[in-house]
Amino acid sequence: MGSIMELRNQWVRFRIRDVYLPDPKELLAGLYGNELLRGKVIDLSDSGKEEGAFAVVQVEGVQDPVIVPVTRILGIQ
Repeated sequence: MGSIMELRNQWVRFRIRDVYLPDPKELLAGLYGNELLRGKVIDLSDSGKEEGAFAVVQVEGVQDPVIVPVTRILGIQ
């Protein structure tokens, strides 16, 4: 790479984890917050029937399971 000034007005690539500001979590939420994910429910809190229950969902491509309020699940496939 040449001098730093040569970067001005250039398209560049970088990893989301290397972003300094805004926080990478905020950046991801802004970019992908409305995307739909699909996964398999592997466990439920409160047997899944009580208000405030959560589902533990394994999403393909995501290492750790995610936890989602049952009331926010949009459908079953």
